[in-house]
Amino acid sequence: MPRQRGGHPITVVIADDHRSFGEALEVALDQEDDLRVIEVVTDGTQAIETTMEEHPDVVLLDMQMPGVSGIEAARKIHESNTGTAVIILSGQDDDVALARAIQAGARGYLPKTEAVIGLADSIRRAYRGEPLHSSTEVEEALRKLRRRRAVDGDLSQRVERLTPRELEILQRMADGDAPERIAEELGMSRHTLRTHTQNVLTKLGVHSKLEAIVAAIRYGKVHTTKVTPEGDPDIDLEGDAPVEV
Repeated sequence: MPRQRGGHPITVVIADDHRSFGEALEVALDQEDDLRVIEVVTDGTQAIETTMEEHPDVVLLDMQMPGVSGIEAARKIHESNTGTAVIILSGQDDDVALARAIQAGARGYLPKTEAVIGLADSIRRAYRGEPLHSSTEVEEALRKLRRRRAVDGDLSQRVERLTPRELEILQRMADGDAPERIAEELGMSRHTLRTHTQNVLTKLGVHSKLEAIVAAIRYGKVHTTKVTPEGDPDIDLEGDAPVEV
């Protein structure tokens, strides 16, 4: 593979909160004659700072990182006009992730399972300013994202309609309290607790306690370190079994 820009390799920065993964990518990409990884960082803030200082040709950003996410870092890098191309990497493999990457100014999105040879080719294409996805694929992804956000907006309004008692029950559930303890400490029977819980599920239009808890966390009504919505309003949530209390 010929080198780029008069013999200079394409420079790459990798940002992933799992340093071992980032370093593994570095080793693999450095086997390519026309690619050179100049730094591996572990969060979005470092990725932005390194891009501003080093002006790499391409930055690979993990979508989910603590603090500044890959999406937000991509947006800031895109707005900085450094000329650096951004590729989002994620463990997710869906159209919504692609749409969010494109909206943030990234050249495209690739699942982390992408073979190194495929990733190297995507880096070259991004460097040349070529799209990594067809226009049809991008348009469909954007339609799905718009639908998802419409649903999320409706869910936000539903969460706002929960009563203080219903939110208290969700908070207790999120804290890991057993149904017996919740009922006893709130001065109600198990039957009444089941009624409250079913009312919550009906109001939110969800099918499980986990979905209800995560929805309340997502919109700031429940706070816990035991269940995390990963700070991302566009993540799909898999429900647990129907409520049993």
